[in-house]
Amino acid sequence: MRFKRNIYLKMKTLQEARDLLLQTFSNLPSIPAEEISVPDAVGRVLAEPVSAQLSSPNFHLAAMDGLAVKAEITFGANAGAPKELIVGRDAFYVNTGHVLPENTDAVIMVENVNELDEGRVEIEAPAFPWQNIRRVGEDIVATELLFPQNHVITPYCVGALLSGGVFTVTVKVKPKVLIIPTGSELVDWRKLKLDDFKPGQVLETNSYVLGKLIEKCGATFKRHQMVVDDIEKIKQAVTAALKDDYHLILILGGSSAGSEDFVETAIVDLGKIWVHGVTIMPGKPVVIGAVENKPVFGIPGYPVSAIIAFEQFVQPLIYALLGQPDPVKETIDVQPTKKIASKLGVEEFVRVKLGEVGDRIVATPLARGAGTITSITEADGIIRIPNHVEGLNDNEIVSAELLRPLPAIRRTIVIVGSHDNSLDVLADQLKATHSELSLSSSHVGSMGGLMAIKRGVCHLAGTHLLDSEDGSYNKSYIKKYLPDTTVKLVHLVQRDQGLIVKQGNPKGIKGIEDLSRKDVSFINRQVGSGTRILLDYKLTQMGIKAAAINGYRNEEFTHMAVAVSVLSGAEDAGLGIYAAAKALNLEFIPVVTEQYDLAIPLEYFETEPIQILLEIINSPNFKQRVEALGGYNTQNTGEIIDIH
Repeated sequence: MRFKRNIYLKMKTLQEARDLLLQTFSNLPSIPAEEISVPDAVGRVLAEPVSAQLSSPNFHLAAMDGLAVKAEITFGANAGAPKELIVGRDAFYVNTGHVLPENTDAVIMVENVNELDEGRVEIEAPAFPWQNIRRVGEDIVATELLFPQNHVITPYCVGALLSGGVFTVTVKVKPKVLIIPTGSELVDWRKLKLDDFKPGQVLETNSYVLGKLIEKCGATFKRHQMVVDDIEKIKQAVTAALKDDYHLILILGGSSAGSEDFVETAIVDLGKIWVHGVTIMPGKPVVIGAVENKPVFGIPGYPVSAIIAFEQFVQPLIYALLGQPDPVKETIDVQPTKKIASKLGVEEFVRVKLGEVGDRIVATPLARGAGTITSITEADGIIRIPNHVEGLNDNEIVSAELLRPLPAIRRTIVIVGSHDNSLDVLADQLKATHSELSLSSSHVGSMGGLMAIKRGVCHLAGTHLLDSEDGSYNKSYIKKYLPDTTVKLVHLVQRDQGLIVKQGNPKGIKGIEDLSRKDVSFINRQVGSGTRILLDYKLTQMGIKAAAINGYRNEEFTHMAVAVSVLSGAEDAGLGIYAAAKALNLEFIPVVTEQYDLAIPLEYFETEPIQILLEIINSPNFKQRVEALGGYNTQNTGEIIDIH
């Protein structure tokens, strides 16, 4: 067995790779066709043009309830000289949709008819030919083209086709894609008991994500059983697939430069590679090749890389096979809430949260790791930083591709600042009671939240900044850093902060003073967070220098991230809230009960979304759910704190 590292010697730009992809596979065999029932054809692509077999309407029909007449016999009727008609001879009662009686060409609406006695009516105005009539072929004329080939059938099309006498259509067969997941570390989630999940194992999820993306493109997929990191077994899976009528083959994982990444070698041994490595992040290790003229892709194993690689290369090829253009995402101008660094020579896909604050759409970047699937699920848009640009400033306007509809983004409440688990409850409660609204929370620390208010890029900020002079929270900081902004401070919760340690507290940690022990490793919060300020205050009180703490400079951005770090065994302790420790069944050593508030600029305080948010905060249901998390007191929740 060969073990070597793949090296990206000739990476291509995104545009070069896409052009080469579509050029290389421009002469693939045509997709076969099949005949199916019209109602079953929604979402399918027509393989042939479709012409009407019937006219619609197929007869002259009454368009109103009333009397069908020959228009010429009504001429001359007026209010001063009404005309009398005999029902059954001169006029005939019809309902909307009825076929017109013979020798009639107009319908007088029933409200314009005066009934005299049985069999006689009079009218005070004449009718004109074809008045209130749906003429033959008014909508569809037999033999006319209804839809051209390559047209995608919509639910609306079903009505037109059936009305035109077309009951079956010839559509392109859905392209078939085989997905081959590879990796010795992969575990099938369908067979896993969570208690048996071992370190180093990885749940195989990419095939399900990409499979649904394939279906969204109008194709179908089959998932091959997982293949271990063995070049011969990977080749066997590809070779077997060539005997079936798949249009594309995707090999998941093993496309990078590791010693056990065999996809490149497997494809080269069986066929040819045109691309290995594209100057994009995430998605760089993508492989594009062919075996026996069948497109074979090596898709990176990290979930976000896999999604980006699929959308940039596999998706356009599927649409091309179906004769469809690759859909273009809607874009909008946005302003980043902070500087975004980027690497020259690489086109980066930065996932962002979006919200309308004032007259701007602001964009807050999410985690950028290729393995962070939540950076896609939480994203409202993607900012693409070109490969010749070295980052973005926080005051420049850039374009973002939308992942959510713009109206939904405009109904998003943007909160920036300190993290707290009660915000998750608030977001869920808001969505449950007002589904048109969303709460977008970005965790940059308490000071980061106040600075976001100062820059005007959020509606409110979460903050728990301790004033070491008088023991109060938040007021002095708002006065100092937001002197020109009128702010309403709303109390959200009292919460317990303390040391989060492993179950059983194996290091025997009793308090902050133990963090300076050489055998204790610590995970800190980021600079500017209220938790970091609290720690520094306690260290100063105890005369402990930060340099004495093993891990003081190791940072996380949320309480849950701190708790996970302790749970994983990476660190012995971290400072965080009790709710985070309880959620992961960790032990908790109380340090202080602190105040967590929401700072809301006056210009947004009276707006409808914020008032709805305040109603939820004051609701018994919200308070009960928060207290159930543990370590919270909601006795004063919802109180408005004056800042003088």
